[in-house]
Amino acid sequence: MKRIVFLDYVRVFACFLVMLVHASENFYGAPGSTDMAGPQSFLANESDRLWVSLYDGFSRMAVPLFMIVSAYLLVPMKEEQTSWQFYRRRFTHILPPFFIFIILYSTLPLLWGQIDAATSQKDLSRILLNFPTLAGHLWFMYPLISLYLFIPIISPWLKKATAKEERFFIGLFLLSTCMPYLNRWCGELWGQCFWNEYHMLWYFSGYLGYLVLAHYIRVHLTWSRSRRFTIGLISMIIGAVWTIYSFYVQAVPGVLHSTPVIELGWAFCTINCVLLTAGTFLLFTCIEQKEAPKVVTEMSKLSYGMYLMHIFWLGFWVSIFKGTLEFSTVAAIPCIAIATFICCLITAKLITFIPGSKWIIG
Repeated sequence: MKRIVFLDYVRVFACFLVMLVHASENFYGAPGSTDMAGPQSFLANESDRLWVSLYDGFSRMAVPLFMIVSAYLLVPMKEEQTSWQFYRRRFTHILPPFFIFIILYSTLPLLWGQIDAATSQKDLSRILLNFPTLAGHLWFMYPLISLYLFIPIISPWLKKATAKEERFFIGLFLLSTCMPYLNRWCGELWGQCFWNEYHMLWYFSGYLGYLVLAHYIRVHLTWSRSRRFTIGLISMIIGAVWTIYSFYVQAVPGVLHSTPVIELGWAFCTINCVLLTAGTFLLFTCIEQKEAPKVVTEMSKLSYGMYLMHIFWLGFWVSIFKGTLEFSTVAAIPCIAIATFICCLITAKLITFIPGSKWIIG
């Protein structure tokens, strides 16, 4: 299949942003937390508050960008393809590496004392249930798998849906992304209560909205390049400022915070994150190169493996830049992310020389 050049750039960009998010989390996790933020957060000073807000807030588009890329390529399903053929092709690509890294995250940290034998045994016993203790980033795989499962179901509708019908779906999706704010200000609404989470817009919410949005952009959006650039830039800026400020205004230094509370505007299915993601994606669609540089294409191909392994490298570079060298927050976060990205790229490339490497890194 011919490569879509701008999507290679999006993959590389999103992959780096994931590492930037997780580098930032080391500067607001409560004492005793792992390399990723836990249920409580603590900002040590105003510098941490500012730079965590900026770096992490801007990077919150990473996960939705990956969702949009997948949907842009796979939706609707090919006419000649059955559901089972689709599932076999997609899941043989993503599941073997996923399970290999679940095992690695459940065992390798024993070697350097990051987990004990009891934790390792517990993680291994729960392989089919959830991600390991030290691999919180693998949460992403479960909604991705869910989208893959749903693609054959929604494809027939998308093949027949008009632009107006898709805009109706997207409009309801956008309304659902306002609900986290409405819940905070207005309480439960549209059927929500302690015994019912399935509100009126439940079936139009979540990552499925990004899937339909990606299809709409690919099939129905006929804007000129200049219009896509202008509207994309405005949307990205509004989304970025909103997302960054939503954390900054709440993250008072020296106070122990509830992470879900101060990360309200960082949830991936909030209206501000949709604006940030959609705007950025539109900017990338303005790339009109016929072929990406070889290094970009190579990084794009390796991005899945890099994502799977990056927490292993991240902890090492956190110990260097935050611990040994004591870099300031403004420099430490990007340095951790860049060093992690480079090490993951080199490691993933070396793995490609192993026979059957596709089963390890996709």
